This record gives sequence, C-alpha cells and structure tokens, in this order.
Amino acid sequence: MPLNREANTASGKVAGKKKGGLNLLDNSDFWYMDAVIYELHVRSYCDANGDGIGDFPGLMSRLEYLRGLGVTALWLLPFYPSPLRDDGYDIADYKNVNPIYGNLKDFKDFLSMAHEMGMRVITELVINHTSDQHPWFQRARQAPPEHPDRDYYVWSDTPDKYRDVRIIFQDFENSNWTWDELAGQYYWHRFYSHQKKRSKFRESPSAAGSL
Repeated sequence: MPLNREANTASGKVAGKKKGGLNLLDNSDFWYMDAVIYELHVRSYCDANGDGIGDFPGLMSRLEYLRGLGVTALWLLPFYPSPLRDDGYDIADYKNVNPIYGNLKDFKDFLSMAHEMGMRVITELVINHTSDQHPWFQRARQAPPEHPDRDYYVWSDTPDKYRDVRIIFQDFENSNWTWDELAGQYYWHRFYSHQKKRSKFRESPSAAGSL
C-alpha cells in the first residue's frame, strides 16, 4: 500500500500557504522524504555583530541564500546555554538561547522568517544527559538519597555496577562512574564525566525543550 503523503500530523500542523509562488509548510507526515536538509552550527555560520561568533541575526541574513540553494529544512546543532565543554552538547538550560548566539527573541524572529520562506527548522535537542551546571543536576546532588529530586539522575554507592558497559571515550574517561563529593555517591555518565546521564524528566520533554 502506498504511503499517504497527504496525511496530517496529530499535532503541530502548519497551514499550507503560497507566497511568491512558494508552497509554504505543508501538513504531510512525510515531508522529510524529499526534503533538502541543510545542517549547520549557528556558532560557525554567519556573524552579524562582528565578534567572530556566528549568531541568529547572521543566520537570518543568509536565509534567502539558503532558500536559493533549494534548502527546505534547516537542522541546527545545539544552541542552548552551555559551558561548551562538548560543543554545546552539554546543555545547561533547555528553555533559552546561548547569549553568544543572540537571545530568545532573535531565535523566534529567525524561526518566523524561516517559516515564512517555507523552510522547516529542526533543532538538535540532547536529552540523554545534561551539563553538570544544569539546575536539575545541582538540585539532585544536594537532595537526600531518597528524595525524588535525586532520582532524576543515576547514582550508585559503588562504581562496580554495570561493569561490562563499554567506556566510549577511553582517551578521557576510565569509568562510566564519577564520584560526587557533595552527593556522597557516584553518578553515571555514558560520555564525558561533565555530562550527567538522565534517568527521568522533571518536566515532560516537550515542556523542557520548548522555546
């Protein structure tokens, strides 16, 4: 049976429009099958204020160029507040924009302009782990062991648990567990020790990641 390319998504529908002969965002569940996706890092793409760091105003200034290339969707690497110890994949706040790239209004203006030009925007939302600077982890490490806040990350009294699990970055880490002095326990991480492995969400993923 052929796929129904006219099906609508259950949520997040955007009404199709026409502007200057361009078909704007349609409602198909399968838009990605013939999309032209351009992946970029805001930091390295276009700098509008001359500080040497790419930003959302700079990206907005290049949207017409990207549309001219035939791009129908932009995939943005993480742009959230972060200590940038892993190029932004160590997120410290899911609800804001790293100030070196602009502010929340800049992002919303960019999003509106991209949509008006018929381009979708995909954001890379890293929810497997957070930065050690995220308020969730700071609350967790200060909470008593039986407190619900503690359970949002993975803890152990011993580093011997899950011993057979592969260490991914063996050049930098010798264990998937790291001792936290304040918590008095080891915390679990699958990547770098400053990226704390989540066990559950304080808020729903959609609430945590909405901008």
